[in-house]
Amino acid sequence: MMKLIEKNPEVFVAVSDIVEIGETELSFLKAQVLKTPRKRARICAHREGSDALHEMIIVISEASYIHPHRHVGKSESFHIIDGKADVVIFDDTGDIETVVELGPRGSGRHFFYRLSRPLYHTVVLRSEMLVMHEVTNGPFNLDDTDYASFAPKEDDVSLVKEYSSALNKRIEEFFENRGV
Repeated sequence: MMKLIEKNPEVFVAVSDIVEIGETELSFLKAQVLKTPRKRARICAHREGSDALHEMIIVISEASYIHPHRHVGKSESFHIIDGKADVVIFDDTGDIETVVELGPRGSGRHFFYRLSRPLYHTVVLRSEMLVMHEVTNGPFNLDDTDYASFAPKEDDVSLVKEYSSALNKRIEEFFENRGV
């Protein structure tokens, strides 16, 4: 396995000028996800939060809740390697604007997604784990992330469970109303 520096239990940074991700690194991330409270882990191919380009291989467990949020002044893209997920895009009040069904090539779902405006969004897993390549512009500044007030914070476990259940029903209704 390539050399990594652990920033925290969820974030590892590749220190080589040539970053190679293979089955060994994915197995490492999948094992790490099970140890983290938020049930996600990543290897950053960029070295510093101040870098202009951020590329990450991210593994997320279906037990993870991602608080709907938007990024001020940023674009982001996902390329799905393994697993399935829905990216839910919301308006400012929390109504669903669209749902992007993602999966690996050959799954019948889109395998690439890019968001170029600061819209509220979340990722809802449709498989046990999701493995994706995310690209966004840096630098990373936590203040550039605006967490939606219409959704519960990650640490409010009972509200997260209720919200997630209701959101899944709303996603089903979105597809029914769209005729999918």
